[in-house]
Amino acid sequence: MAEETQVPVKEKGIDWLLVLEKYALILAWIALIVVFAFVAPASFLQWPTFSSIIFGSQAVLVVLTLGLIIPLTAGDFDVSVAAVLTFSAMILAVLNAKMGLPLWQAVLACLAMGLIVGFLNAFFIIFFRIHSLIVTLGTASVIQGLILWISSSQTLSGVSPGLIDWVIVNRLFDIPLAFYYAMALGVIIWYVFEFTPIGRRLLFVGRGREVARLSGISVVRVRGVALVASSVIAALAGIINVGTTGGADPLSGLTFLLPAFAAAFLGATSIVPGRFNPLGSIIAVFFLVTGITGLNFLGVDTFVQNMFNGAALILAVSLSQLVRGRKEQGLT
Repeated sequence: MAEETQVPVKEKGIDWLLVLEKYALILAWIALIVVFAFVAPASFLQWPTFSSIIFGSQAVLVVLTLGLIIPLTAGDFDVSVAAVLTFSAMILAVLNAKMGLPLWQAVLACLAMGLIVGFLNAFFIIFFRIHSLIVTLGTASVIQGLILWISSSQTLSGVSPGLIDWVIVNRLFDIPLAFYYAMALGVIIWYVFEFTPIGRRLLFVGRGREVARLSGISVVRVRGVALVASSVIAALAGIINVGTTGGADPLSGLTFLLPAFAAAFLGATSIVPGRFNPLGSIIAVFFLVTGITGLNFLGVDTFVQNMFNGAALILAVSLSQLVRGRKEQGLT
């Protein structure tokens, strides 16, 4: 009887290209910190720069970006999130500072507004089959008109000091509590995306709605939940924004839209390449903010901020599409 020949099995090694792809954004962030630390060590390389400017003051952008990636995962665009943020901040300021309503009631009113806007967006997008970009763009315009109306085009201040204390004044490890609120939301969304049925359904719907429908997934319900969640989280970002600034401005909140989209798409190239994911989005926010903060310390004009965010958005979308294309072709 002939002896059986054993064919050695080649062990699969580590795919270093995939590892580099997953953590490239973190490495780029570290490299950016090193560059600015070398160029401007006296101003940039200080703990207050990171604790207050990069970590603490960007909680609003982190929260808004985390809300934005939910409908993006399901294949929908929500460009009304910045308007909802601004409207929420203005409602809180009007009800609490101007009308004297208790803070908790004003907060509930803001969240209720986000819920209503989310339902309206979902209704027109899903049942009238209008592209989400068009509907949410119209919603943002309507909301902006309402903001100017209820505020009389003026900045409002004088909100309850308790909100400011629990958002920006009180600190843990010298970092404002707003940072930890944003991180907690990131953990919740990460858990939902990775370990719950709704997270998997969001991904399936975003990858192919017809296939998801034929698989028994309620595409209408999943998209509706995603759009409502996005608006409610945007309203929450508006509340945090009031606690950060101490008031509400009718226009400043709109500036969050571009960096939020840039961070969302840039985050989709990291940690879980090809997918919108919370951890990647958070890292992307800090990467963008580090770049802008460093440029400000170098005395670069403020208009460079828009150029930086715009270029980051174009690059992020391009890289995201490239990574997704490679995933679909089975090259990674």
